[in-house]
Amino acid sequence: MKQQFLAFSSLLLCIISSVNIYAQQTPSFHIGVKGGTSFTKTSTESSSLEGKYGFGYQAGIMTRMDIGKLYVQGEALFNKRKTSYEAKDGSSAKLSWNAIDIPVVVGYKVVKTDDFNVRVFAGGVYSYAFNNKISTSQAVAEGFKNFDKSNIGITGGLGVDYKNFTVDLRYENGLSNISKEFKSKPHSFSLGIGYFLF
Repeated sequence: MKQQFLAFSSLLLCIISSVNIYAQQTPSFHIGVKGGTSFTKTSTESSSLEGKYGFGYQAGIMTRMDIGKLYVQGEALFNKRKTSYEAKDGSSAKLSWNAIDIPVVVGYKVVKTDDFNVRVFAGGVYSYAFNNKISTSQAVAEGFKNFDKSNIGITGGLGVDYKNFTVDLRYENGLSNISKEFKSKPHSFSLGIGYFLF
């Protein structure tokens, strides 16, 4: 956990340094709402289990500070995540949980006009998980009994803006285990659509 904290701290330091480079430009601040879908699976070191992607959804608020072609975006999202497992004996398991995700990313506008932007971005995400449920055999259920509620990950992707509308396609990779028994880390793709109120 200490190594993960140091990695996350280094990422935040890079974000602050990047903002300082563009500090001489006048920033603009925006607030908006966002929703979308996600596809999540969890990796596992167990030879008897194979993770499968499951469909979920997300919704929340976002803020963005534009500094020329550079921007910093923070979000607070409610996520409903679902995934499944297949065991070698033919049995299957379904896992679902809720999470409050707080991603913070630094982005760069590869194409920047008054009404249209194409962006790339990367950053870190903190996730607090709760209400985990699993339907499976007792052996697998025990492995997820002590569900790790606090997780750290990295994220990155591509985005497009048109006037006040924004669309993001991103990948998120968990750095910490949600189940220490199976060494399970969450991985997800998400497609988000947002609208900046100002």
